[in-house]
Amino acid sequence: MSEASSVSERALQIWKAGVKAVDSESLVCNAIQVTDHELTVCGHSISLQGHENLLVVGAGKAGSGMAAGVEAALNGALLEQRTSGWVNVPADCVRPLSHIHLYPARPASLNEPTAEGVYGSRQILQKISNLKQDDICLVLISGGGSALLPAPLPPVTLEDKQSVTRLLMSSGATIQELNCVRKQISQIKGGRLAAAATCGTLITLIISDVVGDPLDIIASGPTVPDSSTPTEALEILNRFVSDPQQVPDSIWSVLKADQTSLPAQAVSGQTKVLNQIIGSNATALEAAKKKAEEAGYEIVSLGSENEGTASGTGIELAELCLKIRGGEGPGSKPVCILSGGEPVVDLSSTQNPGKGGRNQEVVLAALQRLWEEDLAGICILSGGTDGEDGPTDAAGGILDSLVLQRAHALPIDPAPFLKDHNSYPCLAQVGGLLKTGATHTNVMDLRVALVE
Repeated sequence: MSEASSVSERALQIWKAGVKAVDSESLVCNAIQVTDHELTVCGHSISLQGHENLLVVGAGKAGSGMAAGVEAALNGALLEQRTSGWVNVPADCVRPLSHIHLYPARPASLNEPTAEGVYGSRQILQKISNLKQDDICLVLISGGGSALLPAPLPPVTLEDKQSVTRLLMSSGATIQELNCVRKQISQIKGGRLAAAATCGTLITLIISDVVGDPLDIIASGPTVPDSSTPTEALEILNRFVSDPQQVPDSIWSVLKADQTSLPAQAVSGQTKVLNQIIGSNATALEAAKKKAEEAGYEIVSLGSENEGTASGTGIELAELCLKIRGGEGPGSKPVCILSGGEPVVDLSSTQNPGKGGRNQEVVLAALQRLWEEDLAGICILSGGTDGEDGPTDAAGGILDSLVLQRAHALPIDPAPFLKDHNSYPCLAQVGGLLKTGATHTNVMDLRVALVE
């Protein structure tokens, strides 16, 4: 094994340790304890009389593992036989379970609402509104839940919602801004799912994919009171949209009619609602830190709340690696730089954006910055913990001296690829793609940079 491949392998093992710590099945299974007389979820105990039904619903990229975790926790208990459920997941996450139906609400690598997603969301709304007062509802929410739980508020259609979602994403809107608009045109988001519940107790288990773990933003907060307003949604649209005709009339009419705001007290009603985060980017970062320390690295942690642009993030990581190698940066070699969060790619900067994702752009920007450098002993890895990065089959990218050598040998100029946000084909040519397949979890991105 060459020096470059060995340092890359170490970076990958550290990254994988972070992802393993937020394994959705384990997180959920560990959060639930059950006896014949009591169900305990994250320390909240519910007395069982032996006749309650448990409905499990939800959506997200981690939904498959989370649902499997529920079934594993209930295995052999009397409540298991009174359990049913429906969870919307990406198509490549579907697998057979004993009691909970996993429904393919969108194709793999297409993080947009679909007609299938609307159908699945209506099934969930119907099931949750037919519960009895002594029934229990467990809601499983993870990243990607917004696109997997589309239930447009009439007269808004799915096509209307898709067009405004694409428009905002391509204009550089943050996830918070995007979710604000989506909540105001939804029958599920912004606490409306909890408001539809007719059971006595509803507990939501959440794997966070948003910086700072705000409950009302993750998957657009289907069981959390909505703090945003139609007026705020209108302000966001007006800020990002130069031509009002780009936004469907139905969306303008719904937002201007102010019909969608939901009073905070309406979320609870007769239902006791509890929201609990069971995994986050900080969880993954801590596990990666432990793995790196065990391998002998000194840790330089940039924290789990990094945002900014993908290209800027890549340049900053590259420059920090050079400073550390030159003895000017924090830490003494060997050093492991850890960084979590979710930068953005502003597609509005080019008329013809190419194929890629934010993690691939991080690595491509680092490649350009380090073009004239010797990368011996340096590796930069950036990957989405869900195994997806943009509409591609890659989780992200990885840069080491071998990747740089291949780029020089072709030769390939990263600048036009970076300008057009076309990172995938560039990294594919130089062997810089990170491919893991679906991981069944999602806590944003995890970046590992090693300087040896």
